[in-house]
Amino acid sequence: MGASNFVDYVKIFCRSGCGGKGSHHLHRDKMTPKGGPDGGDGGRGGHVILRGNNNYWTLIHLKYQRHVFADDGIGGGESRRTGADGDDKVIDVPLGTLAKDAETGELICEITEIGESCIVVKGGRGGLGNWHFRSPTNQTPEYAQPGEPRVERTVILELKLLADVGLVGFPNAGKSTLLSVVSAAKPEIADYPFTTLVPNLGIVSYRDNRSFVMADIPGIIEGASCGKGLGLRFLRHIERNSVLLFMIPIDTKNICTEYAILLNELKEYNPELADKKRLLAITKCDCADAELIAEFAKNLPQDIPTVFISSVTGAGLVELKDIIWEILK
Repeated sequence: MGASNFVDYVKIFCRSGCGGKGSHHLHRDKMTPKGGPDGGDGGRGGHVILRGNNNYWTLIHLKYQRHVFADDGIGGGESRRTGADGDDKVIDVPLGTLAKDAETGELICEITEIGESCIVVKGGRGGLGNWHFRSPTNQTPEYAQPGEPRVERTVILELKLLADVGLVGFPNAGKSTLLSVVSAAKPEIADYPFTTLVPNLGIVSYRDNRSFVMADIPGIIEGASCGKGLGLRFLRHIERNSVLLFMIPIDTKNICTEYAILLNELKEYNPELADKKRLLAITKCDCADAELIAEFAKNLPQDIPTVFISSVTGAGLVELKDIIWEILK
């Protein structure tokens, strides 16, 4: 999917349906010239509903659908017939979508499972028919309730990608290259910073027909948690990953320092990210011989499993997938 087709933020104006009005009908037929009340209730107005759909992984299909209106309920009828409910409007969204009230910032719901649904705007209740208002002192009430009015609400939809493994690193760390080698994903790859401008997902095949999902997140730079570089726009996609795979090239001046910067940026953005399982991959090892790799191995962070890999030659990729699978289990 092209970079221009990745949309992870949309604002939609939603309006539910109003409830149908209750009927104030009085029963009349040739045998009953002056019958009592028999007005039915109005139908409920349609809801606006979010529903999880795993056929979507971006909000592109909602980019130009800025208004969503549910249908009104139908009024009640004679013989205590209840009016039909208004049709609901269902908005299919990818898993990992958050809905917020645009005015208050209140979190309405999070959609994380296939088929999970949430009412973001409730339809108005139907009015009661006059049959409900009969009494010993007023046996033929000629009034009924109107239906509840429509509800309008502007909703912000934000997507946080759901993936098993999230790739974390500075620009040009080899994240997109790794994803293209271990999966069928085709991210843009070039020898300049910020080649990746949007997240990419790939399904990585493992032994015995097993697999896991890997997400390539645009590169982080020092100060990203304060808005530098691509800033906060894509850091939220890391929150939903089960494992964080830190990627640092072997030709980096100081691997420990670079790892500490990356980890600090994640902590500054969301302290809970520090509790996620982590793995460190030293990339571009085709540029170094075994003796140099052994020398680098002496000066690595001690609190994280480390593997040396090369996406060009394939060295270390089997070991990497084995370690990731063990962590995911």
